[in-house]
Amino acid sequence: MEVGIDPRLPIYAGGLGILAGDTLRSFADLRIPAVGVSLLYRKGYFRQRLDPDGSQREYPVEWNPGDIVGSLPPTVQVTIENRSVVVRAWEYTVAGATGFQVPLILLDTNVAENPPEDRNLASWLYGGDERYRLSQEIVLGMGGVKMLRALGYSGIERFHMNEGHASLLAFELLREEPDQTAIARDITDVRARCVFTTHTQVEAGHDQFSYDLVKRVLGEPLPLSELQMLGGRDRLNMTLLALNLSRYVNGVAKRHGVVAQHMFPGYSIDSITNGVHSFTWTSPPFRRLYDCYIPGWSRDSFSLRYAIKIPPDEIWAAHLEAKTRLLDEIERRTKRKLTRDALTIGFARRATAWKRPDLVFRDPERLREIARRAGPLQLVFAGKAHPRDEPGKEMIRQVVRLAASLERAVPVVYLEDYDIDLARLLTSGADVWLNTPLRPMEASGTSGMKAAHNGVPSLSILDGWWIEGHVEGVTGWSIGAEQASDAPESDEESARDAADLYEKLEKVILPLYNTSRARWIDVMQRCIAVNASFFNAHRMVEQYATNAYL
Repeated sequence: MEVGIDPRLPIYAGGLGILAGDTLRSFADLRIPAVGVSLLYRKGYFRQRLDPDGSQREYPVEWNPGDIVGSLPPTVQVTIENRSVVVRAWEYTVAGATGFQVPLILLDTNVAENPPEDRNLASWLYGGDERYRLSQEIVLGMGGVKMLRALGYSGIERFHMNEGHASLLAFELLREEPDQTAIARDITDVRARCVFTTHTQVEAGHDQFSYDLVKRVLGEPLPLSELQMLGGRDRLNMTLLALNLSRYVNGVAKRHGVVAQHMFPGYSIDSITNGVHSFTWTSPPFRRLYDCYIPGWSRDSFSLRYAIKIPPDEIWAAHLEAKTRLLDEIERRTKRKLTRDALTIGFARRATAWKRPDLVFRDPERLREIARRAGPLQLVFAGKAHPRDEPGKEMIRQVVRLAASLERAVPVVYLEDYDIDLARLLTSGADVWLNTPLRPMEASGTSGMKAAHNGVPSLSILDGWWIEGHVEGVTGWSIGAEQASDAPESDEESARDAADLYEKLEKVILPLYNTSRARWIDVMQRCIAVNASFFNAHRMVEQYATNAYL
């Protein structure tokens, strides 16, 4: 549904899209013959502006597709509400390190043949009501398969559905079957060609539509009894549909695979832990460093384990350069001048309540005291709340209010309009990467992996990828204990998390940063050698190739 591949292409909202873009980059680097399919959103996700009190305002993105992507000649038609909707395509080329190319096909309904309401079907990412979303998923899934056929992709062996948004592609594959009277056999044939990755344990991430809406918008691709068998009795659950029509299913971290298995008992759910594209998320100073000491690192990300041999003073010099770039950008955007000597904590996620950006502020007076006794610290936040996520918007206001109350004791800035470029600066320029989700809500998380590629250790809740990447005091630090159950975390547990966060800051992290630079750099090096060498998209894509595709 979203792909974060180029800062100029506003067709992504957050981690799901960035992961899709990193996957395509690694396909290209590893010369895996693949093609990506998504939608072209002419108004993007949104531009974020914050009022002085932290209230978020959303504005459409202004951009011209023709300046960035190339138009493709064929059009196809999908049926929505019993009328034909014309779909055109654009192409963005993802070039690999050796010149191998992977195309990204972007579908668009803004064509003269369509009436105004259909021309706007692909205008907004995650916008509109259920009818709008279902219509988009028809374009993405069924229109995507039709467009691939029209473009000559006749030999596709596997269709990989990222989240349930794309699962209607299976209906188009069923329609292509030569004998559509043998539904059971056709479903078996389609299932053999599909794989599915679920990325969330958040209920809102699993689209569901009433069968009345499905009949009105989609029609009857299968008899209702068959639809209910595949997608759920009461509503069409797109995740269930994908689960029932895929030969291989996976979660995106080891713990997430277990949680997903509990969410959907009766299905075999594997896990492939996410990774990030190493070259993309490594800052220029660290790229130069790796080029010097680890030749070929961008093609063989596992070789980053040799970072342990890079001279410590050069690691620190590269970090200071990345940190200065971040602080300069903060000053340019906000007119606030943060100090290079203070421990800088970065936190940048989609702004939503379960990610708890306010956990670090649970006891503002304790935070003041820590800064006074253990050494200066400053915090940098960024992240957009979905336009309809009022609790998420309140989280931003809460952070801004608490930041103001701390005044100069603990400088805090909240940067507007979080995007790819800002993410690169934040994940490389912070000294510590903070992540505080409610357990067990974090499916994987990838921002800490990006930080690790730049020697930035994580201070994180033991959930998602951090359960696998955490070695206490070696690759970073934990907050709280690993949760044994799948039950939502209680307020009492949140209080314990905050207390542990403060304890680690005061007794471990700040003293280490301020009084033992050699040991701090040792943590940075091990963060790269242990985590960046594994939590990268090349390893992830190789696992998809062997476990899911072949």
